[in-house]
Amino acid sequence: MSEPKPPTPTPGDMYKGWLFKWTNYIKGYQRRWFVLSNGLLSYYRTQAEMGHTCRGTINLATANIAVEDSCNFVISNGGAQTYHLKASSEVERQRWITALELAKAKAVHMQAESDDSGDDCPAAPPTSGQSGGCRNLEIQSTLRTLGSKVEDLNTCNDLIVKHGSALQRSLSELEGIRVAGDMGEKMRQVTERATLFRITSNAMINACRDFLSLAQSHSKRWQKALQVERDQRIRLEETLEQLAKQHNHLERAFRGATVLPPSFSNPALANKGGGPVKGDASDEDDDNEFFDAMEDPAAFITVPADPKYHRSGSNISGISSETGMDDQSVNFDEQSLASNPESPQTLELEPVRQRRTRIPDKPNYYLNLWSIMKNCIGKELSKIPMPVNFNEPLSMLQRLSEDLEYYELLDKAAKCQSSLEQMCYVAAFTVSSYSTTVHRTGKPFNPLLGETFELDRLKDCGYRSLCEQVSHHPPAAAHHASSEKGWNLRQEITLASKFRGKYLSIMPLGSIQCLFDKSDNHYSWKKVTTTVHNIIVGKLWIDQSGEIDVVNHKTGDRCHLKFAPYSYFSRDVPRKVTGVVADKDGKAHYVLSGTWDEKMEFSRIMQSSKGENGTEGKQRTVYQTLKAKEIWRKNPLPEGAENMYFFSSLALTLNEPEEGVAPTDCRRRPDQKLMEDGRWDEANAEKQRLEEKQRTVRREREREAVKAASSPEEAVTEDSINDSPSKTDARETGTDANEGFDESTHPDNYTAMWFEKLDDPVSGETLHVYKGGYWEAKEQGGWDMCPDLF
Repeated sequence: MSEPKPPTPTPGDMYKGWLFKWTNYIKGYQRRWFVLSNGLLSYYRTQAEMGHTCRGTINLATANIAVEDSCNFVISNGGAQTYHLKASSEVERQRWITALELAKAKAVHMQAESDDSGDDCPAAPPTSGQSGGCRNLEIQSTLRTLGSKVEDLNTCNDLIVKHGSALQRSLSELEGIRVAGDMGEKMRQVTERATLFRITSNAMINACRDFLSLAQSHSKRWQKALQVERDQRIRLEETLEQLAKQHNHLERAFRGATVLPPSFSNPALANKGGGPVKGDASDEDDDNEFFDAMEDPAAFITVPADPKYHRSGSNISGISSETGMDDQSVNFDEQSLASNPESPQTLELEPVRQRRTRIPDKPNYYLNLWSIMKNCIGKELSKIPMPVNFNEPLSMLQRLSEDLEYYELLDKAAKCQSSLEQMCYVAAFTVSSYSTTVHRTGKPFNPLLGETFELDRLKDCGYRSLCEQVSHHPPAAAHHASSEKGWNLRQEITLASKFRGKYLSIMPLGSIQCLFDKSDNHYSWKKVTTTVHNIIVGKLWIDQSGEIDVVNHKTGDRCHLKFAPYSYFSRDVPRKVTGVVADKDGKAHYVLSGTWDEKMEFSRIMQSSKGENGTEGKQRTVYQTLKAKEIWRKNPLPEGAENMYFFSSLALTLNEPEEGVAPTDCRRRPDQKLMEDGRWDEANAEKQRLEEKQRTVRREREREAVKAASSPEEAVTEDSINDSPSKTDARETGTDANEGFDESTHPDNYTAMWFEKLDDPVSGETLHVYKGGYWEAKEQGGWDMCPDLF
């Protein structure tokens, strides 16, 4: 793939691009990203590293640039730094040579100007901030003040000279008068003192004049020296910030950036031997690298399939008859959906409600997270007293409902004739649910026990869902969604979280199930671990890591997805996800690949074979696949999302007031609404009131449970519940209603309103299943049975 040619460099411009740098005789030349700026040549492994990791820098002011041949050139500073570089073509090499020579000439000129204090210097270049201008104005004001003071001293000097001359004349006249001997002696003393006074005054004036001349001759150099010191201070601050954020992954400037594998090098270099090693390869040798996490090599690799498998008119043709599919059944497009008589295009269109696209901007309130969490290392997140300053104005129930943002994937899966094809869509749906978390570092509100959230998109999108907080010990939420397109989604998620000091781990427990009416296929899977990094210092960022097995319990098909954890020195694309779809016999049919924050692609496997051993002696499978095709892509964030908690278009509408919702709905929660409106102090006070109210309700439930106890062994006195110091203290120290209790000794004694706990005979799991009645109660307005939570 040809890359666009960079423009011809001009003096003062930043110049950057790919070059091949010699590393060692084993690896040869390796592709690196070079950046030339301010007389410094720096390089990185990828463009994504520019925000946090520089592999090396050389100052061109003291460097020598030599051309070896049509594509190779060498840069050396005469010391330990020597870069042997290779361009992709002679034209590209000439562009780099021109840019380097211009940058070197400018660097040498600037250094000479800085060292030369006697020559007139050009005006200092404008600074990027206001502090530099303020410093220059302060220096100029000081010089003007000094000049004014010296002028005053000159005036004083003139007066001293004038009056001194008059004094001398007067004293001379006195000496002419014949007086006693003592009088003459006194006159001589006065004359000497007057002369000394004049000499001293002249010396003072001369010193001041010399100071002014010196200050004027050196003022420009001082200004430049101050500017250099300021620039050095800024660079030091930036370096410290980069060190603090060394584990923080910044968004890649170019999504298409790739790194060539180590095997890509000049064939002639592979046979090199003997002689000194070129360049400094200390940062290139894998043996000398320090990994923050062990890189798990991929269990398989993909290569293009033989052209005989390709047929005209379809990218996914040539399906084996073993799977019972023809060519038409695996075309992942929307033509089959459009031709389906049940397609929504054949229905009468109803006016769709216009929903909001903005919420009030997030206030800029500073609060030190570390000051709150430093005493909570090793504890559950739900037991940490947290103000709303670290929340986002959404409940955990609403965050669960956000999994349906890409419901179209399940709509398409419901139309599939093949279970393997359907598995690809279901797997893509599991990955898509994490796309909204990439910038969402805010903590959602912990739902109160019995709190609900409905998401009715029946007219807009053909589905509606309901969530309910069914337990507080441990915190658990049940979710049910049904669609007119023939699928049902249900999940029960319990969050287990631990604060580890530098990072926070959130482990979702429980399973997600998806059922399709037409095929009776029953899928289940679990969620991966979410990690929030840089709790102590630096910018918060989120990573997803772990493995997911999506299982079709009817057919035995399975998709194994792997979310690769972020590794500081990894060469893989960040947030990478890979997966293989296999049938019940373990035969692979599709390969999935992509990132959980951008897109997923799939490829049909035409042939597989065992390849060479990878690291640690593991044998990797080689899949010959057809051309990859996109199956899912993330929707762009709305304009101004960085000021609205990075909410997606769906998330912006979740807290929008709606008529007829249950009294227990999240939209009616006052502290959450106050936070959305930017009234955080009131939101914190309201949050404490709601949590104390929930504690009171819990104590009342415990009293009723005691009264209902039938045996002495089960009975517990009210005093033991209300007055136990350990339990009372635990209640008072927590902020959320579920804080400070041991769920093993304090059951909720709560029966969910809209869900019931059942054993699933297919998956063998026990979970809360929607028992019906909510939407009927909404139509009738029958909310009398709902508790008063808010």
